Amino acid sequence: MTSPHHDRLLESISAHAANVGVIGLGYVGLPLAIAVARSGFSVTGFDIDPSKIVALDEGRSYVEAVTDNALGREAAAGRFRSTTDFAGLGLCDVIVICVPTPLTRHRDPDLSFVENTSHAIAKTLRKGQLVVLESTTYPGTTDGVVRAILEETGLKSGADFFLGFSPEREDPGNRAFETASIPKVVAGDGALAAALMERFYGAVVASVVPVSSNATAEAVKLTENIFRAVNIALVNELKVVYDAMGIDIWEVIEAAKTKPFGYMPFYPGPGLGGHCIPIDPFYLTWKSREYELPTRFIELAGEINSAMPRHVVGRLAEALDRRQGKALSRSSVLIIGLAYKKNVPDIRESPSLRLIELIEERGGKASFHDPHVDEIPSTREHLSLKGRRSVPLDEDTIRRFDAVLVATDHDAVDYAALARWAPLIIDTRNVFARRGLLAEHILKA
Repeated sequence: MTSPHHDRLLESISAHAANVGVIGLGYVGLPLAIAVARSGFSVTGFDIDPSKIVALDEGRSYVEAVTDNALGREAAAGRFRSTTDFAGLGLCDVIVICVPTPLTRHRDPDLSFVENTSHAIAKTLRKGQLVVLESTTYPGTTDGVVRAILEETGLKSGADFFLGFSPEREDPGNRAFETASIPKVVAGDGALAAALMERFYGAVVASVVPVSSNATAEAVKLTENIFRAVNIALVNELKVVYDAMGIDIWEVIEAAKTKPFGYMPFYPGPGLGGHCIPIDPFYLTWKSREYELPTRFIELAGEINSAMPRHVVGRLAEALDRRQGKALSRSSVLIIGLAYKKNVPDIRESPSLRLIELIEERGGKASFHDPHVDEIPSTREHLSLKGRRSVPLDEDTIRRFDAVLVATDHDAVDYAALARWAPLIIDTRNVFARRGLLAEHILKA
């Protein structure tokens, strides 16, 4: 089975003559847009945030994975432009959706960004377009929610337009991989859409991994993140148990990972951060209720990981009392690292935000230093922290604090200086031991 719309689009993609639109120019969308432009397509990036468009027009990238030079090259070549005007979607042959999929306060999926974007596409939807969802979501979203909205136009998926899903696999801060070098899972709503997906992404990335359906591709992404969430929860639980036994979990992991088979190292921390690992597993938990099936591993992992900030603050309070005879309520604490991950400025779902709140709920005072984050922006869950600024990391500043809590092990931090100047250090990342900085006032949590 074929269609003239499919054949024309396939030919256009094969010749790199298709116009591509990428909606959502964040940590996923902007690297994808530049990778597509670099492969020879003409790309228009769409975003509702005017400040992003201003920055891009000025040649300034706000995403670490895209350098100013890379952005400038594609813009100068006429292969990349950005806009807030979604009316231009009608000119695009391929449209890729890269918008957030957060949770509500009750841990239910919030598909409002996907739905609003789908309605925006529907306004200019025409025959012969390929629409792709990359946002992480529960199985059935692409063929259910997105397709239903687009087909309200009277056009039919698989005949008039084509619909696919390809999960994003960005890893902020990981310089070993970029968008074009990471294998891309692809699927389509029917054989014609699947063929278009393979041809389009095959022109952009080094390898594609076709799967049988959009729901399968959606499940692949959830499985990848659930795997990490569950295993991180396991080592977080082991950390607490082994600590009670006087055993260092970090030493255990270093020894265990020498086994050349049957083991993969995961590492504990002060809690989970980022847009994926703390959120995505609950998309499957929510969807499973429709089938009256429990997701005990996922929910237990979520409980363990969510409890880590409170555990760390408990260890901090205990150390202050035992070593300084001082209550947390009368102490000031400097948190090292606001970002959820080392060497990136991304604070989405960062446990550091929760650590600040917990310390202050107990009457303490909390400040932060982060070489990648100057100021706490507005966040949905932590509005009261908006506007707080990173303090300098110098001797006078450090000595004013009763304790230093390392939440994120950025490389651009002088840990030797911290070890010299801080009266008490709580290390949740094993960063001091890794550098051979061992002392009685440096404790792990």
